[in-house]
Amino acid sequence: MTEPLLGAAADTDLHVMTLNVRRDLGALAWPPEDRWPRRRPRVAVLLRAERPHVLGVQEALPAQAAVVRDALGPSYRMLGHGRLPGPRGEGCPLFYDAERLELRAGSQYALSRHPERPGSSSWLSLPRVVVAALFRDRLTGREVTVFNTHLDAFSPWARLRQAQAIHRRAEAAAAPVIVLGDFNARAGSAPWRALQSGGLLTDTWTTAESRRTPAWGTFARYRPPRPGRRIDGILASPELRVRRAGINARRYEGGWPSDHLPVQVLFDLDTATPDRPEEAP
Repeated sequence: MTEPLLGAAADTDLHVMTLNVRRDLGALAWPPEDRWPRRRPRVAVLLRAERPHVLGVQEALPAQAAVVRDALGPSYRMLGHGRLPGPRGEGCPLFYDAERLELRAGSQYALSRHPERPGSSSWLSLPRVVVAALFRDRLTGREVTVFNTHLDAFSPWARLRQAQAIHRRAEAAAAPVIVLGDFNARAGSAPWRALQSGGLLTDTWTTAESRRTPAWGTFARYRPPRPGRRIDGILASPELRVRRAGINARRYEGGWPSDHLPVQVLFDLDTATPDRPEEAP
């Protein structure tokens, strides 16, 4: 690929991506496209081509997180760990370019009634987490708060309660908020509405001044992309200007890096959101 999905970024643009990297299931992986040894180089080529300033990953086991970090390069740092006590297991790490962004504060919380207790769970859900970071952009001096999460895959009730817990944290944030994640529910459903409640956050796909791809269904399962349910997304405070958005259905090294498609957004940190964003061409 000669050009990033969203095209050349301006100096003050912040490139943000969310990607469910698909947990390495080892010998249990099926179909063959799901096997991590086959997907590992595809993930690396994707990230080297796009190099987002901020990347939220879901389902990453420690060895997979190491591949992501190495592919992004030496200026990138990682925040977050496994969701089980220890810490162990898959996680929702945040990766960021430390040459562009200064980490002012960072933490990981359980999405449960006891958020400070690692590995805790509630609402009949397996343990789920949110990783939070406060960044200062070194170019503009602007601060943003970023959350990365993966909501429950089975229970609508758990997804809603987890989304409400993230909304409370976003509501208390001192800087504009960006929420990345695999929400395991279609855009417009109850968890999305809970995150957006009170106008706190907007769906960047709908507010983007330009959309560079069709509205592909993000859970593509290694099949040719087609319009459908967006269960992965990027939400943001209304004051953040969303210049471009896209759902990356490109194939790398002959195939797709994951059963989910990456979602990518360019935020202009130097300009407030215009009153009436232009519709995409």
